[in-house]
Amino acid sequence: MSAPRIAVLVPCHNEEAAIGGVVAGFRAALPGAVVYVYDNNSTDRTLAVAAAAGAVARRERLQGKGNVVRRMFADVEADAYILVDGDGTYDPAAAPAMLELLFGEGLDMVTAARVGEAAAAYRRGHRFGNRVLSGMVRRIFGRGVSDMLSGYRAFSRRFVKSFPALAHGFEIETELTVHALELRLPIGELPAPYGARPPGSASKLRTLRDGIRIARTILLLVQHERPLPFFGGMAALLLLLAIGIFIPVFEEYLETGLVRRFPTAILSTGLGLLSFLSLACGLILDTVTLGRQEAKRIAYLAIPAALPERVSLAPDTARQ
Repeated sequence: MSAPRIAVLVPCHNEEAAIGGVVAGFRAALPGAVVYVYDNNSTDRTLAVAAAAGAVARRERLQGKGNVVRRMFADVEADAYILVDGDGTYDPAAAPAMLELLFGEGLDMVTAARVGEAAAAYRRGHRFGNRVLSGMVRRIFGRGVSDMLSGYRAFSRRFVKSFPALAHGFEIETELTVHALELRLPIGELPAPYGARPPGSASKLRTLRDGIRIARTILLLVQHERPLPFFGGMAALLLLLAIGIFIPVFEEYLETGLVRRFPTAILSTGLGLLSFLSLACGLILDTVTLGRQEAKRIAYLAIPAALPERVSLAPDTARQ
């Protein structure tokens, strides 16, 4: 029985201290997999260390993790993919279980939910932000994952080759999650250890800056994927504001038969018109969104599913 082709995708930027261990760890955990390291304009020896450790080392000039992931998804051919950060914080030993779940249940995405004991590994601010953002996505899309911002995931070929990958930076994790939820794809989750970076490795994350960017991405995704609730909510707020402003004008008119607050009446009318315009935009964009979802679903279904009856993650000796 031939083993499925497994690709480990590692986006990197200045990870000279950690990347050698990451490559070695995944080559040991998944002996039949090919490890691809895509360097994103590093100023250190990340690419050379990755190549020396046995990875297929390539470059992506467009800065940002989202740009690197888009390039990797386009370039690499495999039956299943492991996407992992190159900072050495994720445990390669969890990868076989993730792939077993992916193949065994016919899933399209398996997320490694981080379990970190060290405060330096998984800072309190990042934990809180992750809970808030994961909760927002669950409320908006009806379901979700407990660790929406995890950088350690397994994907089917169907998912990878039909994923639009529009994000530029660290918002890519949000886009991956929302894409799966929007198309109602089968997904799973496993707990996985999350440790501290090795000595000499520094985090590129900025809690506040990246949190704001991810929240902005969620807001834009809601606007794009749920336009009727988004613009309908705006319409309701504008209408309530228009009514609130108009009530004193109407009461005065009933008492005196005059409209003395003419600018207020004009403002109220304008807000009412904006309310109906917002609702009309929501209705129109909801139809457009449905067409986009159908197109993405057709692109997803155009790729054959890989559902072997049994899965062997050992190297294929026949091919060697």
